[in-house]
Amino acid sequence: MEMAQLDSPKPEHATTEEEEDLFRAAAAGESRIFSSLSQQQLQLSRSLRNEDGRSLLHVAASSGHTEVVNILTAADPSISGVNNTDEEGWAPLHSSASCGHVEIVQILLSRGASVNLANNGGRTALHYAASKGWLKIAEILISHGAKINQKDKVGCTPLHRAASVGNSEMCELLIEEGAEIDATDRTGQTPLMNAVICENRQVALLLIRHGADVDVEDKEGYTVLGRASYDLRPSLIDAAKAMNED
Repeated sequence: MEMAQLDSPKPEHATTEEEEDLFRAAAAGESRIFSSLSQQQLQLSRSLRNEDGRSLLHVAASSGHTEVVNILTAADPSISGVNNTDEEGWAPLHSSASCGHVEIVQILLSRGASVNLANNGGRTALHYAASKGWLKIAEILISHGAKINQKDKVGCTPLHRAASVGNSEMCELLIEEGAEIDATDRTGQTPLMNAVICENRQVALLLIRHGADVDVEDKEGYTVLGRASYDLRPSLIDAAKAMNED
């Protein structure tokens, strides 16, 4: 590939043929192309953005291409752009955590990625790991200081997200690491309410066993039992009674 066109700065979101080739290479994991760039070309390539404001690192991270990520992040964080965000506030760490790329998450964190950086929706990488069920990634993020109870713009914590999708293992991990079991979102709903509304029986019972409040009311005045379906309600009542008897 002829890279001469990268030898001078380009306007933001420029899309020359050479730049488009680099984005295709990042998406395809063609690490040899990036290995062949001079340091000047490599640095200029880090400043490139596509129409969504995503960098080459964003593309490589979301596509799961470890070697390309390695090459692009092999510089000081302020130079590598490891914490640069796209038009929706997503950093490469958000993308790799959401897509389940464990090794890339580890590389990004080791190269200075901010573990608690929130996107435009207020969500951190842990929110995405929790909602997608990536247990190993959640463990890595927590070990690097991820805030367990950080709320997004609608007031949801990672535990809300895990409860909504019915992931018992993730809920267990978050609770063990200090998740606030009765945290409320902007509608006044707790993770238990989310689990009940989504008919996630196993998670709902798990949360009750960990002491979740079945009597809390959301902003519409509904309790957990009030939100529960006819079929689910007896199980919740039995679980709550068992907790009260202990």
